[in-house]
Amino acid sequence: MPHAVRAIALLLSCTLLNACASPRDTVSPREAAAPFRESVGRVVAFDPAFHALVPKDARIEKIADGFTWSEGPAWIQDGHYLLFNDVPANTMHRWSETDGVSVFLKPSGYAGPDLDGLREAGANGLEAEPAGPVLLADSGSRLIARFDPATKRRTTLAATFEGKRFNSPNDIARRSDGTVFFTDPPYGLKDIDESPLKEQPVNGVYRLDADGSVHLIEGALKFPNGVALSPDERTLYVANSDRDHPVWMAYRIDARGEVLDRRVFADATDLASAAEGAPDGLCIARDGHLFASAPGGLLVMDADGKRLGMIETGARVSNCAFGDDGRTLYLTSHAFVARVRVNLPGVGFAP
Repeated sequence: MPHAVRAIALLLSCTLLNACASPRDTVSPREAAAPFRESVGRVVAFDPAFHALVPKDARIEKIADGFTWSEGPAWIQDGHYLLFNDVPANTMHRWSETDGVSVFLKPSGYAGPDLDGLREAGANGLEAEPAGPVLLADSGSRLIARFDPATKRRTTLAATFEGKRFNSPNDIARRSDGTVFFTDPPYGLKDIDESPLKEQPVNGVYRLDADGSVHLIEGALKFPNGVALSPDERTLYVANSDRDHPVWMAYRIDARGEVLDRRVFADATDLASAAEGAPDGLCIARDGHLFASAPGGLLVMDADGKRLGMIETGARVSNCAFGDDGRTLYLTSHAFVARVRVNLPGVGFAP
């Protein structure tokens, strides 16, 4: 065989066998064993700074599907898994890279016999605490609780304000000193604001102190929803899921958690006129950027409220949470859960 022909044959053999691949092109055993997962949606930049946060070629990967309305994701670092809720189905699910998705807790919220007055009987927002327990905004039971993922035992932290039951607690955020902030719209009740079960005169934003006392800090929003704290814990962000006033509010708070002043942080009125969805759940990057559920997808804004881009899944996004090493963003998006790698970690993760 002529030398040239022999060389070509050898080159073809190397290519077919991948024996000549460079180290960066080889596939690790973990990657080879990982299941194929569907890619959905796209990332859209409104500002050149967006791709410093979310790569231009970022892959939005669907990791679990088949839910009624997925919500309240929380990454459990001790165990390396994600918890999230299907609120109408009254079910909490667990997902991990190794085990996939499974039912973790059912019922996740209301466990009584009378469901006639409830629109969403399950738990909603979750917040993992550093010591291991998880805080729970229990929409169906209409209370705030703490539960232990190991034993699944829960303890009620607050169920009333001024002697009246909450509407249906929706989302929750914990400050490092143990102070808890939560929202209480009436979404869990049939007929919403017109429900005969509704006892609170407002749809409030509350502060729960370590001594168990509850304080109303905002009563003027129609549908307060997602809630999160800035990295320095001096600003509380609250999403208002009102189609007529779809905004994110920013509350400057003091060391006690008292509101010093409030302002509209960002307005989604123009987005709401063009796409499905509303300001809903949100999560904060370690440097202060906001990843906020909005009409059209997950809106990325800087700490001044400037829009940088959008992560679109092709469905309504209800909430988000950072997980893994802090640079994986998990999104609950209507009937499925997705994830996307980003370039910066969430609050609470190492830089």
